[in-house]
Amino acid sequence: MKWVKRGVIALAAVLVLAFTVLATWEPFLASAATPAKGRTYSAEIIRDDFGVPHITGKTDADAAFGVAIAHAEDDFFTLQDVVAMSRGRYGAIAGEDGAKVDYVYHLIDARGTAEREYPTLPQDTRALFEAYAAGLNHYAEQHPDELKLANLFPVNGMDVAAGFALRQPFFFGLDGVIGPLVAGEELRREHGPDIPGFPRAPLPGAAPSKSEAAPAPTQARALVLPLGEDAEHLGSNAFAVSPKKSGGPTTLISNSHQPLRGGVAWYEFVVESGEGWHFAGANFPGSPFPFLGHNEHLGWTNTVNTPDMVDIYKLELDETGTRYRLDGEWRDLESEWVTLPVKVGPVVLPIRREVLRSAHGPVIKNAKGAFAIRYGGIGELGQLDAYYRLNKAKTFAEWEAQIARLAIPSTNFIYADEAGTIAYVYNAAIPDRPEDVKVDWRNVLPGDRSDLIWNGAVTFAELPKLVNPASGWIYNSNNEPFTAAGAGSDLSPNDFSPVLGIERKQTNRSWRAYKLLSEASVLDRAALERIKYDTGYAREGYVARLFDTLEGMKADGELATARDLLLSWDFTADNKGAADAIALLMIRDFMSADYNNKPFPDVAEKLQAAADHLTTHFGRLDPPMSDLLRLRQGGLDLPLDGGSDTLRASTTWDVDDDGRLSLKHGDSFIMWIEWLPGQAVSSRSIQPFGAATTRPQSPHYTDQMRLFVDHKLKPVRFWRDDILANATNRAIVTNAP
Repeated sequence: MKWVKRGVIALAAVLVLAFTVLATWEPFLASAATPAKGRTYSAEIIRDDFGVPHITGKTDADAAFGVAIAHAEDDFFTLQDVVAMSRGRYGAIAGEDGAKVDYVYHLIDARGTAEREYPTLPQDTRALFEAYAAGLNHYAEQHPDELKLANLFPVNGMDVAAGFALRQPFFFGLDGVIGPLVAGEELRREHGPDIPGFPRAPLPGAAPSKSEAAPAPTQARALVLPLGEDAEHLGSNAFAVSPKKSGGPTTLISNSHQPLRGGVAWYEFVVESGEGWHFAGANFPGSPFPFLGHNEHLGWTNTVNTPDMVDIYKLELDETGTRYRLDGEWRDLESEWVTLPVKVGPVVLPIRREVLRSAHGPVIKNAKGAFAIRYGGIGELGQLDAYYRLNKAKTFAEWEAQIARLAIPSTNFIYADEAGTIAYVYNAAIPDRPEDVKVDWRNVLPGDRSDLIWNGAVTFAELPKLVNPASGWIYNSNNEPFTAAGAGSDLSPNDFSPVLGIERKQTNRSWRAYKLLSEASVLDRAALERIKYDTGYAREGYVARLFDTLEGMKADGELATARDLLLSWDFTADNKGAADAIALLMIRDFMSADYNNKPFPDVAEKLQAAADHLTTHFGRLDPPMSDLLRLRQGGLDLPLDGGSDTLRASTTWDVDDDGRLSLKHGDSFIMWIEWLPGQAVSSRSIQPFGAATTRPQSPHYTDQMRLFVDHKLKPVRFWRDDILANATNRAIVTNAP
C-alpha cells in the first residue's frame, strides 16, 4: 500500500501547489507602471472643523499631489478600487462583479485610449496627473498595511487617465446597451422624436410600447454599477438664480444625487496654488481636480442628461465568424484574448475572454448575432484637459470656450458667476450623424454600410443652451432641456434636429421645480430652501398612472385597507402623514420603470409587497415614515424625509435586517454658492456622512449626518484667512527623500 500513500502525498502536493499558484499568480503577472521620476512635490493640507481639506501648493502640480494624499487619508479603501479598475484588476478585489468591470475595461479599450491620447494632452495637464499619481504612490508606500492588492502601486498619470476612459461613457447610458447585449436580452432604449420620412420600427424582438418593453436583467445591470451614476435611479437637481430674481446674490445650488459610498461618491475639498488655481468643490475618487463647485469668479454644477449617444450595428459574419462584411468586402474582426482575474474565496481564478472590435467599435456576440457599438466621445480623453481649464476660467467667455470643445462627453451644465450671469448648456458630444440617411438611429443599424459609421460630434451651436433668460432662473432635474427657465424663456424643441436624439422626458422633480420656481415672485434664500427641500409629488406621469390604477383596483381584506390608506395620501413625503411609509415603498419601482422604459409594474403585487413589509417589520400599515427610512453610519441611526424622485431625494436604499431602509443613493453632496454685488464669493455645503468616509475611528466619519438630516449646511472655508482661523490640523506632505 506504499504506492497508495505515495500517491496521496503526491496529490496533496499538487493541490497545495495549485492553491499556491491560484492564490499568488495575479500580482506577479500584473504589469507594474513606471512612474514619472525626478520630480519632488510638496503641499500643505489644512483641515477645517469638519475635516474638509484645504490643499495648497506652490504649483498646480504640487496641489494635485496634495489632493491625492488628502483623499487617501480619508478614503484609501475606495481609491484602491478605482486604481484597480483603471488597470483591469478589479476582479482580483471584488470577484465576479469586479471581473465584469474588467471585461468592459478591455472591451472599450480604456488602456489603449489612454496610451494613444494621454501623450497628446498639454504638458501642464499631464503634469497634474503625474503629480496626482505620485501622491497615491507616496501614500501607498507609507501605509503598506492598508494595501488590498499586491503590485497595485506604483501608478502613473496614464493609469489615472485610463480610469477616466473607463468611466466616461457610463454617465450617458452605455450600460443600457452593453449589459443587455452581453446577456443576450432585449434592448431598452427610449425612442426620441420621429425622424421625418422614416417610419418608426420597434427594436428587434421588443414590443412597440415602451411600457411593455422587456426589462433588463440583473446580470446586465451588475455589469456597470460601479462605474457611473446608477441609471436605475439617476437624479440630480441644479438651480441658478440671477440677482434681479433673488433680490440680492447670484445664487447657484448644486444638488447632485450620487451613491453615498463607493467609486462615484463625492469627495469635498478646496485647492489653491501659487499658479492661480483656487477652487472649492468635489470630485470622484481618482481625479486630481473637482468636477463641480466654484472659484472666486464663477461656478457650475451638473445633472445627468440622456441624449442618444450610442449606436448599435448588427454585423453580417462569414461562416467562420471571424470576418464581417462592410461595403461588400469581408474584413477581419480584431481579436484579443484577455485574462480576467476573478477572486473566489482565498484564490484568484484566471478567466480567459475574447474581446472583439470592428471598424464601428467594440463587438459583442450573443445568441442573436454579433453587434458593434459606437458612442459619443469614443477613443477621446479631452475631458482631462477641459475640466482643468474650467477650474481656472475667470469669465463666462473663458468657461464657455471650454464647454464648446465638447471634450466632456455629456451632462448638463448649470452656471453662475460674479457678474450676475446665469446659463444652462445641454452639453453632449452627440454623434455627428448624417441627416440625409433615412435610418432610425435609435434602432439597430445595418453593420455593412460604412456611411453609417460617423466620426466626431455635432457642433456646439447645434445644442440647446440658455444665457440670462428673462425669468431670472434656470433649473434642471434630469428633464428635457425645453423646460428650464419658465414660460416665455424656454427653448422650443422644434428648433433642434430630431437626429440629435434629445430626450423628451420629465421627472417628478422637474414638474415640482418648474411649478414652484414659476410661482415664486422672489427667489431669495428662504424661497430656494423651500424648493430645494420640497418633498411633494405632482399627480403627473407615472404617479398619475399609479393612482389612477389604485382608484380602479378591486381588492378586499388587508389589500383593500392598504389601497385605501395609500389613496388617502397627501402626495408629500414629509414624515407627517399616515400613508407616507407605504407611499415611499410603492413609488420607487414605478419611478424606475418610467426612467428606464421598463414595463409598468403590477400595482396589486407591489402594494401587497409593501403591506407585507410594513406588517412584518412594524406590525402595522402606517408606521411613521421616519421609523422606516434611515441614514445609518457607524453608531448613528437618523430619520430621513423625502422620497424617490422628490426634490429632497431619498432615492434608493438597502433593506436592513430590521426592515428599515438604509439610504444608499439620493441627495449627496450639496453646495450653495452666492455672489453678492461687490463682495467675495461665499458658499456652504454638506455631505451625508462626513469627510472621512471609510475611517470609522475618525471624528469626521459621521459628523455631518445630523446637519444633513436637518436640512442644514456648513460653511465652506474657501479663503485662506477663514481656513486658518478654523483649522484643526495642518501638515506638510512631500515625497522628498
